[in-house]
Amino acid sequence: MIQQLTNLMFWGNSVLDYLIFASILFIGFLVVKIIKHVILRRLKKWAEKTATTFDDFIVGVIQKIGVPLAYFGVFYLGIDILTLDPLFKKIINIAAIGILTLAAVRFGIALISYGLEVYLSKREKNAALKSSLDGILVVVKVVIWGLAIVFFLDNLGFKISAVIAGLGIGGVAIALAAQAVLGDLFSYFAILFDRPFEIGDFIITGDHLGTVEHVGIKTTRIRSLSGEQLIFSNTDLTNSRVRNYKRMDKRRVIFKLGVTYQTTSKQVKAIPKIIENIIKNVQDTVFDRAHFFSYGDFALIFEIVYYVLGSDYNKYMDIQQEINFAIKERFEAEHIEFAYPTQTLYVTKTPA
Repeated sequence: MIQQLTNLMFWGNSVLDYLIFASILFIGFLVVKIIKHVILRRLKKWAEKTATTFDDFIVGVIQKIGVPLAYFGVFYLGIDILTLDPLFKKIINIAAIGILTLAAVRFGIALISYGLEVYLSKREKNAALKSSLDGILVVVKVVIWGLAIVFFLDNLGFKISAVIAGLGIGGVAIALAAQAVLGDLFSYFAILFDRPFEIGDFIITGDHLGTVEHVGIKTTRIRSLSGEQLIFSNTDLTNSRVRNYKRMDKRRVIFKLGVTYQTTSKQVKAIPKIIENIIKNVQDTVFDRAHFFSYGDFALIFEIVYYVLGSDYNKYMDIQQEINFAIKERFEAEHIEFAYPTQTLYVTKTPA
């Protein structure tokens, strides 16, 4: 009786075939559920205790991609037992290719996202860098999805090679027409990963100087000291010599001053020491030297060199101003006069 029942045929399959199919689904789904709720949970707790983040990434991928893929794998293995209508079988095969392609895309995007996160974590917290990396991730997603769609259509039997050949020729034409744009795009990647400067850095390139406000895919915008916004193509900046003052640990300052020729030798010898003491008493400065430099046309010239600890331009100007005030006060106290352009005219009176 049971054998007769199991041999009954419905839609090309016996009852026994359907029972085997149901058993595979039940056992397979049960195994996947045990793996998900027991093994994966323990792996997750173990990964949280380790210092590295790669194991957390692997566990997350298994949970988000591997488990759904395993459920479908069990279903596909079970359905393969049955004799199905060719059209229905084809639909299932197409669904299998689509699901595998989707899983590969998700894994690829997850892997690249993890790599970018690791790269960002090794850098200082920078909202601009994070925004740039998010922009790169969008481009990467578009590329991966494009390749996935081509792969999927190729497996469905579409003649993709002819389409790709046509796109290749068109791509060459577009690349030739958009050389400047592509050059700026690659320069953007160079700026992003090589980091010659970042948003907030004070830079000088050629005759232009200012603070970097924005680094885009094609252009970089700099706010000049006079207030206007300067816009450079990324290629111009990567091909130029750029001086980055934000990364300057200390600023070397050199200036000269002149005193009159009527200054006594004793005063001239005292001036370098006077200036040295003044600079040493100013905070965030390192004195280097002060020398009687030369005899000028109308003054005795002294050259002074010191360092400002820091890169801020306003700080440098405040310190220089403080030094100038102190020199002025000391010279007045010592009766030392600054020189200014003068001419002496000698008139000879000839006898009548």
